[in-house]
Amino acid sequence: MATRGKTTVPEPLKQTLALKAEQLLREQFKPGLPIQAEAAKEHGFNYVVDVYTMWRGRYFYFCAKYRDPRNDATEEYFEVRTTRLEYVGAQRFNLAYMRHTGKWCDVFPALSLEECLETIGQEELFWPVH
Repeated sequence: MATRGKTTVPEPLKQTLALKAEQLLREQFKPGLPIQAEAAKEHGFNYVVDVYTMWRGRYFYFCAKYRDPRNDATEEYFEVRTTRLEYVGAQRFNLAYMRHTGKWCDVFPALSLEECLETIGQEELFWPVH
């Protein structure tokens, strides 16, 4: 079983994950953004303008960029990291989501890249946009 530690992510794995994650976003989540934005604008709610991914060390994040349409908003745009894959070695990742408390909750330990992406695509808990 993979363990936590200062494990370096192999560059080919980083590139593969980034490409496959972008494909998932492009196919499953980005097409609905304009529709959801229109509905939110009608009611003055924050809405997602983009979904994307980023690496930070051994962590890979799914993120949503929101727009706050209020005239008195402190920031017009803000980022929310919704899902995190933590590389734990041996081509495995811990899969977590951001709780409403602002803390990460690890749900599935030591999944393969394919298992992570399949879970993200199927489980609403990990979706960068609802």
